[in-house]
Amino acid sequence: MQHWATADEAVLEQRRQIAVDAARQTTTEREVELKRIVNQAAAVARTPIASVSIIDRNRQWIAAGHGLDITETPRSASICSRVILRPGEPLVILDARADERYAQISTVTHAPFVRFYAGIPLVNRAGYALGALCVIDTVPREEAPDLTALGRLAREAERLISG
Repeated sequence: MQHWATADEAVLEQRRQIAVDAARQTTTEREVELKRIVNQAAAVARTPIASVSIIDRNRQWIAAGHGLDITETPRSASICSRVILRPGEPLVILDARADERYAQISTVTHAPFVRFYAGIPLVNRAGYALGALCVIDTVPREEAPDLTALGRLAREAERLISG
């Protein structure tokens, strides 16, 4: 469970959660289009894994995935849950095992053994970060993929999620 430092942060999270709840139905209805986007993201980044993830109260819900057998993880196991904290910035981790901020997250220490991660926040029209479009590899990388191309795909996913 997340502990908020201030009342303002708690209110912001409550409003973000209302936006997540509102997006759930739209996301489910657009699963085929979201699947196409994650397939393209994996191709652009040349990664075996990609997803559109929605960060709920206590979990990460995989709205569309490529190379994943799971449909959700605990929020605490989600790197995407860190992406939503900075809605205007992509997050790139070249080697999660070597980065002390992420090395102990269960998705790094256990399957799928995340090493490389790049995530673009998915923000609704009101400015709330709902989740992320991410690409993942099980081996470290030396450089980021084409973030401009991933950003275009993320904007497309945002339009689908926002209705």
